[in-house]
Amino acid sequence: MNVQGEIRTVAPETEAELAEYVADCHGAGRKLRISGGSTRLRRSAAANTHLTTQKMDGIALYEPGELTLIARAGTPLEEIERQLAAEGQALAFEPMDHRVLLGSSGMPTIGGMVAANVSGPRRVQVGACRDYVLGVRFVDGRGRILKNGGRVMKNVTGMDLGKLLCGSYGTLGVLTEVALKTLPVAECQRTLVFENVSPRQAVEIFSAALATPFEVSGAAFHSGTAWVRIEGLSRQVDYRQERLVELLRDKSIEAIGDNESRILWRDLRDLRHFANSPGAIWRILVKSTDAPQVIEALGPLGGAASLDWGGGLLWYAGNSDAAAVRKAAAPGVATLVRPAAATSGPVFPAESKGVAELSAVLRRTFDPGGIMNPGLMEG
Repeated sequence: MNVQGEIRTVAPETEAELAEYVADCHGAGRKLRISGGSTRLRRSAAANTHLTTQKMDGIALYEPGELTLIARAGTPLEEIERQLAAEGQALAFEPMDHRVLLGSSGMPTIGGMVAANVSGPRRVQVGACRDYVLGVRFVDGRGRILKNGGRVMKNVTGMDLGKLLCGSYGTLGVLTEVALKTLPVAECQRTLVFENVSPRQAVEIFSAALATPFEVSGAAFHSGTAWVRIEGLSRQVDYRQERLVELLRDKSIEAIGDNESRILWRDLRDLRHFANSPGAIWRILVKSTDAPQVIEALGPLGGAASLDWGGGLLWYAGNSDAAAVRKAAAPGVATLVRPAAATSGPVFPAESKGVAELSAVLRRTFDPGGIMNPGLMEG
């Protein structure tokens, strides 16, 4: 245990040790700031004890033939990706590395990835992180050790707590172990480039491409350029490129080859184009066809915007006024990813009445003492 000023850092090494400590905190009403590698959120929960899972690491099971991996929550994501790459596999949803954007140090963990439901550009094709969680083990706010799910999709029955914990940011429990489905890495990758297009034109391109059977695995836009990615076997990619070029023949199109394409999408995934931008960074979930009008509404506030997920994910770098940004972003849902010095307001938007009531019930069930990341997700 380390003590730094008024912040005490606790790093249990086993699930049993974690459960005992959380039970003591529940009894004493001691509030906890919970994290994995502390790389994904700039703003912390209102607590003076930092609980990290970093020492609870290691891959418990990896069966490449079964496309299944089980790892303890504190396992570095880089270690997971390295093991998968050795077998020609990957996490299909290509989770973002927030360190580029946030300038944070530390090491992203597999538990933090699941807790934040981190999903990258390939979400338009394969789904989100939560769609690949087969099972979880976690400690709830009373110190109880709970488990749910299994090693294969068919064993996930009843209430799927893995999906519930995905995106809960440690407010319902501390993950100790996760089971994930993996997928083979595509043999070939290519990107079609559309230059000098507006956000509206980019969304039109995305809508046309994603409506085809040609398995588009990425659709992003920034600073007047739109990119559409296709992956698969070499001959499949050649065919898909030909068909998409024919479909969009009224556009000026260039193609980027495999290596250059992979570098491009890694940078787009990590939002490298906004890494040095001043001001706040906002993540806005929006209906893809509404993205252009949201960008127009954000225009008077200054800053810049980019699109991912075919327009369904809008990133905005600029104004720090939470009320103004959320008003302009409507009907989208804006989350503050990187606050500026002058940023006011909560990280997450206010929930609707029905969602707020459901959230309150879940928190009373899993964390009746309100000790886990208190206030973090309250809009």
